[in-house]
Amino acid sequence: MTAFDLASLPADGHHDGDDDDGSSPVTIARLHVYPIKSCAGLSLARTDLAATGFAHDRQWMLIDDQHEFLSQREHARMALIRPALGEDGVLTVTAPGCGPLGLPAVAVGETLRVRVWDDAVEARAGDPAADRWFSDFLGEQVRLVQFAPGQRRLSSARWTGAVEAENTFSDGYPILVVSVAALDELNHRLALGGHAPVTMARFRPNLVLDGLGPHGEDGLDELRFDTSDGPVTLRLVKPCPRCPIPNIDPDTAQSGVEPGDTLAGYRSDARVGGAITFGMNAVIVEGVGRWLAVGQGGRGTVRF
Repeated sequence: MTAFDLASLPADGHHDGDDDDGSSPVTIARLHVYPIKSCAGLSLARTDLAATGFAHDRQWMLIDDQHEFLSQREHARMALIRPALGEDGVLTVTAPGCGPLGLPAVAVGETLRVRVWDDAVEARAGDPAADRWFSDFLGEQVRLVQFAPGQRRLSSARWTGAVEAENTFSDGYPILVVSVAALDELNHRLALGGHAPVTMARFRPNLVLDGLGPHGEDGLDELRFDTSDGPVTLRLVKPCPRCPIPNIDPDTAQSGVEPGDTLAGYRSDARVGGAITFGMNAVIVEGVGRWLAVGQGGRGTVRF
């Protein structure tokens, strides 16, 4: 990738920055959170920004008897566990063949040391009834835990530099950014190969942007959105390498080889050792306590 890639231009192919300042207009097309790590997500009209990313994102996680996190990589049926957020802020989850389960705002069980990738963090155990609900659905003994407050799990300083980016149970960065045009380009290539289109749900982004060319997020440095409470600035720091999860149909939990095989043909990224990437991991530079909303306009500055 060059320092300034054509994909980072607006979708019409023209540079449309204010006074040629090297920025491009963007619009928030969708906002998503994933309250339980590796389970289905929620689409929101508006979200508040916490120090760890979008409010409610990856606050909960399922663990095995070794206190290791569970994901769709080994448990594809997790894709069928669907959360809903009530107006009162109460989280309810459903799954095929199971009645709805309400989760408390704050878990009050014992404190456990759990592992998410290479990080060991503290978590509060959920209710035993919740453990039984998830265990029955997945067919093995699991526990539900919530990220314990008062601790800081940070993204890799190799990618974030001076920004100390906090996370809960995410894979390592607080916000994942993907453009609408990236999915459109992938579906175009899938159609050329005789394959069915896929939805954005396969890629589990938090922030979906319109107004960029295909994979235009790859070439952006920062995103800025002005709110009535002040600016929100996000820095795009690392391409997101892809595991097999996008090959799992989120509606059926069935695995295949697409879109992974098609992505492998054009999405190798030297910045992460040639891994197949889709989307950019971002950190919060400013804006904690502020908000973002679907339809909101902003600007993306290009990485030179």
